[in-house]
Amino acid sequence: MKKNAFWHWLILAALVFGSISLFVTYGLNYGIDLKGGFSFTLQVDESKLVENMGRELEDAERKAFQEQALEVLQNRINGSGLREAIVYPEPGTLRIVMQIPGVGPEDRASIEGMLEKVAFLAFRTVHKDNQNLTAKAFAAGVAPRGYKLISDTRTSSDGRSYPVYYYIIDPTAKPLDETGSPQASGPELWRFQSVSPRFDFMLQREIENGAIRFYPHYVSVREELTGSGVSGASIGSDQFGRPTVNVRFDSEGSKKFGDITADLAPGGAKNPNPNERRQLAIVLDGTLYSAPNINEAILQGSAEISGGFTFEEAQQLAVVLRAGSLPAPVEILTKSEISPTLGRDSITSGARAMIIGSIAVLIFMIGYYMIAGVVVNLALVMDLLLLPLGMVLAAGFLGIFINTGSPTAVGLPTLTLPGIAGLILTIGMAVDANVLIFERIREEQLSGKRFSSAVSAGFEKVFSTILDANITTLLVAVILFLFGSGAIRGFAVTLTAGILVSMYTALIFTRMVFDLLANKTKLKKVKMLSIVKQGLSFDFVGKRKLAGVLSLLIIIGSGTMFFQKGMDNFAVDMTGGRSLMFNASPAQHPIAEIRELLESLKISEPQISYQKDLATTNQFLEVKVKLDEGVVEDGQQGDSSRVLAALTEKLGEGSFLQEQMVGSQVGQEMRTRGVKAILFALIGIIIYITIRFEFGFALGAIAALVHDVLITVGVFCLLGNQISLPIIAALLTIVGYSVNDTIVVFDRIREDLKLLKDKSYVEVANISINHTLGRTLMTSITTLITVVMLLVFGGGAIHDFALALFIGIIVGTYSSTFIATPVMLIWHARNLKKNA
Repeated sequence: MKKNAFWHWLILAALVFGSISLFVTYGLNYGIDLKGGFSFTLQVDESKLVENMGRELEDAERKAFQEQALEVLQNRINGSGLREAIVYPEPGTLRIVMQIPGVGPEDRASIEGMLEKVAFLAFRTVHKDNQNLTAKAFAAGVAPRGYKLISDTRTSSDGRSYPVYYYIIDPTAKPLDETGSPQASGPELWRFQSVSPRFDFMLQREIENGAIRFYPHYVSVREELTGSGVSGASIGSDQFGRPTVNVRFDSEGSKKFGDITADLAPGGAKNPNPNERRQLAIVLDGTLYSAPNINEAILQGSAEISGGFTFEEAQQLAVVLRAGSLPAPVEILTKSEISPTLGRDSITSGARAMIIGSIAVLIFMIGYYMIAGVVVNLALVMDLLLLPLGMVLAAGFLGIFINTGSPTAVGLPTLTLPGIAGLILTIGMAVDANVLIFERIREEQLSGKRFSSAVSAGFEKVFSTILDANITTLLVAVILFLFGSGAIRGFAVTLTAGILVSMYTALIFTRMVFDLLANKTKLKKVKMLSIVKQGLSFDFVGKRKLAGVLSLLIIIGSGTMFFQKGMDNFAVDMTGGRSLMFNASPAQHPIAEIRELLESLKISEPQISYQKDLATTNQFLEVKVKLDEGVVEDGQQGDSSRVLAALTEKLGEGSFLQEQMVGSQVGQEMRTRGVKAILFALIGIIIYITIRFEFGFALGAIAALVHDVLITVGVFCLLGNQISLPIIAALLTIVGYSVNDTIVVFDRIREDLKLLKDKSYVEVANISINHTLGRTLMTSITTLITVVMLLVFGGGAIHDFALALFIGIIVGTYSSTFIATPVMLIWHARNLKKNA
């Protein structure tokens, strides 16, 4: 260690410098719930679907087309690096709502273009007499609407001059109507200078010497191959360094593409003349991008699309090709800039709570662990410094599992409320690992070892424990990322970053500091307080029946109340609701005033925010309430109707803009994928713990996890709260905490089983639980300090989020001691009987 110490510190310095540089360069991005962003409502063109189907759509077909469009748009957003986007369908329509946080007005145009692009790729042959046909078109001296014909002269390599013709955009052109384009497109362009109904007149864009020019081609209407055979797309460059898009085909597409190019190559079936070069047009959404000459059969299953792209255009095209084509064109119906759903006061109070909580943890650790507490505080500070780098590494690591084949821009993930959940769990894991180390060092010192030996033994004995606990939590994060979406993926990235950073600081940085203390100071022993009496031998397993009855009573009692309340347990963003829009200004009618009015109407948990229309710059008020049938049983108006009447009266006649039904903010797709993520996480935990331990241990861990989630949800709702997207994030945090806590106990049981072979399973389990009790209580206390500060100082959604965490941490501490191990012991009933 002495020889390598210098390099260890040098590597640490480089990592810290790189992490700080990332933070300074990219800054901290907030999600739509903390900062705001853009919201789009997109409508899939039903008339085009009807035209393609040849009949009216049935409800099941409409839903299927909506789901297809939803998946494609979600893939485009994910592939373009827009993090934490929320995409959900509006039930019973072909509309899709998209909320994109952390983007500015300068990004809106490119985002709109990416969303509206159908991405229908087709390979079509160019007329074999294209050169003569285009020459005739030029000779006519006319240009398509919105273009100008340019005649130029160029000089060949041997000094001879020759004429060149092309089109440019006419800057004086005007659209035919208010919504049209100044340039001809679609059928109007395709029929220009028509030579046959079987061929379209198309323009290929080229950038020459910085100027945009268009060259015509007569392209067959027949599609030789479509984008359905494309398996991937990435950015490349041509021989001049200009950006291109490289398309890869699947096995079937490769064969078709090879056959097509073989037929068009000189001497092929469609080109018997060995001296003639035929062209294959690459057309995307009715626009000609390139028309390369086919010199020979292309059998490697790839093609290159060029078209005078900028790098950003090539990147966007690669994204939409990878994501697949939409079932029909989409139209952006509304474009809005959304204000934060968490008020500025909530953000400020939440940040204050985190700061006060962190300071309280630092003071507590110094008071309890003394010099070792200073070390863990340094490790926590190092966690904070390295977290930006951890975020980037985590995003890259998780990106491997959904590799798109193109480079992803480096940057820090967007911070949202689920991301805060991951950060809080990171604090718990960082303290947890260090507490494990310190408690082991304490045991080694009590056995009579000198300080340096106690440090070495302590780190060696906790290595597998820390590794198992963090790998299991990392497994949860990976599975959540794979099967989750939107905010769930954001949580997974933050959680993964916390795991990577906390493992480094606990196993490497803390060891470096202790080695420095052992080798460079006269320190002989580290003193620590103890929250648990030395030699404690409480019969935890013996209380398993009492604990089981207590847990069942809580689950049954809170579960009964939960089912009685039904859908009232869920907030608007989980049940759907109605969105009412009003022309209003926050300066004249603050949110607090609107909320007071709705409370007087006894409206349950309304969501209120101000939005800004990008087109008109007008501001308007949005109020979301739960869905109702319009009239309730007692004959009074339903919630949305009463809100409409009251707000119209308050804001004035003519203030009402629109009323629309909205789906869940999480959306059916997000809820389904979230459930799948949790289920696969449970399966992954069972497999890993079975491999590392055995199946009985896996059952114990799963039982504790399910126990914690059920009780947390039950008690949380019993207290009159509602489940929303932030609460889902809190539940995911509890899952990670429960797994981590339980694995540490199980790892100690596994170790003690090898050392205490003369003891029964029950005796070994009790000894192990007593040994880890101090660590269990310490990590719970330090995490609860932060959560309590959130409860005291946090407001609104942060308060509810902290309350769910508070319940879950207490229940998780209880289950790791009284639930997980007894369930594991039931599986080992034979061993119990044998040793009874």
